[in-house]
Amino acid sequence: MRRIAALAAVLVLAACDSGKPAAEPAPAAPATSAASGAAAAATPPTCAADVPSRVLPEWARTGFSEAEPKMPFVLGDRGDIVAIVFGYPLYAPTLPDRSNKILWVSRVEQQAGEPLEIEARLGGTGDPVTEKVSGGAGPSIIDLPKAGCWHLRLSWSGHTDTMRLTYEAN
Repeated sequence: MRRIAALAAVLVLAACDSGKPAAEPAPAAPATSAASGAAAAATPPTCAADVPSRVLPEWARTGFSEAEPKMPFVLGDRGDIVAIVFGYPLYAPTLPDRSNKILWVSRVEQQAGEPLEIEARLGGTGDPVTEKVSGGAGPSIIDLPKAGCWHLRLSWSGHTDTMRLTYEAN
């Protein structure tokens, strides 16, 4: 009986508040690709359903008139490229009165005239859809055939990066 009472006392003490605030729930996976670091490695990449407008990285602001321009964007997993989504949200199939315009900006040096090659896979599997942006990073219209989470492998001037973009159903 003493053992049961001792065990009950331990359980009661363990259940009591230690005076510390309750731990906050773990934050949801980031809506955009992580630039780098242990957090990116610990959490599997997700596709952003919502890409909020926020201040662009300093290296991606060329051509914008505001000191801190805000646009919807997705940063590559390595942080070497950004997709500034002018046609947000992206749709598949494309809407008749607007386009899926993306401005690609490279953080790393690129060679003039080298294209940006995009290999996109719906859900990260299956046959790839390939696109080529002539002249490397820059403006483009990227129309993908189906709605969903597209996993992109981006290659330009000897560099590679990956990201995920969501295309909504039209």
